[in-house]
Amino acid sequence: MSTPPSTRADVSDDVLATFHDIDGRLPEGFRTQLIDGEIVVSHLPDGEHETIVSQVMRQVYRQAAGDLYCSGHRGLVIPGGRYVPDCTVAPAGHFRGRGSWAPADGVAMVVEVTSSGTTDRDRLQKPCGYAAAGIPLYLLVDRLRREVLLYAKPCEGTYHAQLREPYGKGIDLPAPFSFTLDTTDFC
Repeated sequence: MSTPPSTRADVSDDVLATFHDIDGRLPEGFRTQLIDGEIVVSHLPDGEHETIVSQVMRQVYRQAAGDLYCSGHRGLVIPGGRYVPDCTVAPAGHFRGRGSWAPADGVAMVVEVTSSGTTDRDRLQKPCGYAAAGIPLYLLVDRLRREVLLYAKPCEGTYHAQLREPYGKGIDLPAPFSFTLDTTDFC
């Protein structure tokens, strides 16, 4: 479904060192990601964005079949990058004892909600990175298009299944979630 923008398997030590240096010196209100070899600095999200993230997290906690943990803005090590999803869902206790940046193995789903300036990355680059990391599900809430996309079945840097629903229609999340995500209140 998504085509990798490049075949970059990893980043140079210089780029990674620069990324960590910048990340450690940013003022409050900013965050850093390393996406497809590019260092990306962005503002923290607005209230509408965070309301949607909270709605997704609340539904996962209330309805998911497994004992899952939702983490907002969790740093993940992705092949060729360092991503900070808006929400990372993993088995309870999965990140205990891990540092600020954790491997993506064992993550059940990541969630991104588009904001101004992130839309193309969220739609094009991040599906490739999350698929390359083997994350089973990537949920994208696209505020501009007013739709929700669920990417599934990652293989060789591509998700091979995609479900797209407009705001207001539920989207079925497979196991370990096994419930229909309600998108009625998404703005």
